[in-house]
Amino acid sequence: MSDDTLEVALVDAFTEEPLAGNPAGVVPDAEGLSEEQMQAIARELSVSETAFLLPSGPADRKVRYFTPTEEVDLCGHATIGSHVYLREAEELPAGEHTLETNVGVLDVEIGEDGVVWMTQDRPEFREVDLDYDRVADALGIDGVALRELEIDLPLAVASTGLPFLVVPATYFRQVTGADPDPAAIEALCEEVGATGLYLFTFDALSPDATLHGRMFAPGAGVPEDPVTGTASGAVGAYLRRTDAFGGDLPDELLFEQGHVLDRPGEVRVEVGEKIRVGGAGVTSLEGTIAVPEIESDEIVEA
Repeated sequence: MSDDTLEVALVDAFTEEPLAGNPAGVVPDAEGLSEEQMQAIARELSVSETAFLLPSGPADRKVRYFTPTEEVDLCGHATIGSHVYLREAEELPAGEHTLETNVGVLDVEIGEDGVVWMTQDRPEFREVDLDYDRVADALGIDGVALRELEIDLPLAVASTGLPFLVVPATYFRQVTGADPDPAAIEALCEEVGATGLYLFTFDALSPDATLHGRMFAPGAGVPEDPVTGTASGAVGAYLRRTDAFGGDLPDELLFEQGHVLDRPGEVRVEVGEKIRVGGAGVTSLEGTIAVPEIESDEIVEA
């Protein structure tokens, strides 16, 4: 490999099948890259997030996450994907590891079965005052599908590292039939301080699944994400706080997502003393990418 190329991979997270789940870009050795180069590489790989792994002082390694348009503080599926890739490359053993992120140092566990578990940041929850018809219009669904659950499952922003506007709906067909307006969703998220909107229903496809979800983050350059780890952690925090199961919330939940995009996947969510997100993964592509030379005086401002 020459000095102007870099090893990269695409890893499908939250699935055991290639070309399913959520593809994450992984750059296993990003030391020396500038922020502009990372952004350019993430834009070229054109998946929802790319993880750039770096040396760390306080942890085993550091990571920075970039969407095609911006850096984000935390990403579940790219964390899962990175550790799956390092495990497959025999660079990481099963067991406990630590990861330095923009929200702090987080624990990552690789099971003997290959499942990667990521401990989430401290849960946060706040209800938001939004007009249900406005939210329904932004999602392209009937407002009744949302308003029926208002008492037990309010609209709220939840976070375990990244904030998401959590929107419960009644039936599966309402979630899968949603026809979102990206500009309207971006405006809603900006108004309530959320990275994206997570729409879900307990009316799931699999009898083992707790819920079926879809996640939209157009403001972060992700119109719809196939399977979302950080949003799943946030929804786990939401369900624990709203007491959605009448005080009998299972210790482990299973969220299904991605079917509308023909990239089905499953996220395991533990809601014990801490919230953890887990899943399998498989490397679908490995190769090299040219590292762009970016000079500050070449940047043209509009």
